[in-house]
Amino acid sequence: MTHGFIIGKFSPFHLGHVFLIQQALAKCEELTVFVTSHESDAIPGWQRYHWVKSTFPELDVRHIIDSDSSQLPESLELSGSSLQKIEIILGNLPTRTTLLFESGEKLKSLAQHLGFQHIAIEVERRNFPIPTCEIRKNPLAHWDLLPRNVRPYYIQRIALVGPESCGKSYLAEKLALHFNTVFVEEYGRAYCEKFGMDSTELDFAHVAGGQLYHEDEMALQANRLLFCDTDLIVTQVWSEVYFKGKCQPWIFWADHARRYDLFLLCTPDIPWVNDGLREYEGQREWMFERLRRELESRGLKYEIIQGGFEERTASAIQAVERIAGLNSTIAQL
Repeated sequence: MTHGFIIGKFSPFHLGHVFLIQQALAKCEELTVFVTSHESDAIPGWQRYHWVKSTFPELDVRHIIDSDSSQLPESLELSGSSLQKIEIILGNLPTRTTLLFESGEKLKSLAQHLGFQHIAIEVERRNFPIPTCEIRKNPLAHWDLLPRNVRPYYIQRIALVGPESCGKSYLAEKLALHFNTVFVEEYGRAYCEKFGMDSTELDFAHVAGGQLYHEDEMALQANRLLFCDTDLIVTQVWSEVYFKGKCQPWIFWADHARRYDLFLLCTPDIPWVNDGLREYEGQREWMFERLRRELESRGLKYEIIQGGFEERTASAIQAVERIAGLNSTIAQL
């Protein structure tokens, strides 16, 4: 039984890597893919491992962490230190391994030195001529070369926040349509419609988890931009309203861990509409100021959106174009 292996940083993982793995699988009976990483890497190793493993769930994919150098295995000189670094990979290889695959010939001398047969795939780069470093420099310009599960890492996320009845849902839908992408609905609304408004702290945990889950699902469908109708900062503030300033620690952790490129903070200067779920008309100004203080204290970039619905939409589009470096034409690609 022939067994081969591939070594790579996959930073980022792209369709050229997918092609390499597929070609290697066609040439051997078993394949192991090593995703190497270092704590200083721009893209965390666990993230790159997830990209490869989720693309090839049945494949033997292993995350190798190098504690000494970020250059494993791209340091190709066969010095003592380089060989010591490669030992961690050799120690994880099945004894029957005989083949080393790569898209090129950088590791050819290493393979020969270690007694493996070197098989180069796509040496002339006819199918995928754009190198990984170029994709890394401008992933949005090479969007079509990113697998679906990699794209969420690079999309620019815009969160719409504000008190109740301030037009967040309206804006999220309008912006998604304008920029030819998708938006994330407010999960708390769907949850309250199903289970009622008599919420406990456990209900807030369900709402927060559901919001993150749906955001991650919609991110797989997003076209460079993702608009989120609310975020966990809003969930945190609502928890303070319901439970006299209290909020579960993991919600704090989660809303600090999430990255958004821009917050659109909507003012409560449009009429409050009672839709059966809203009951805090008198606290809209307080909540707006509470959210503004929270955004400012964290140094998060935000734009205040105010005025009538048409004015809000125009202002929001301009704010997104400024932060995203996009225009309507580019977003249509």
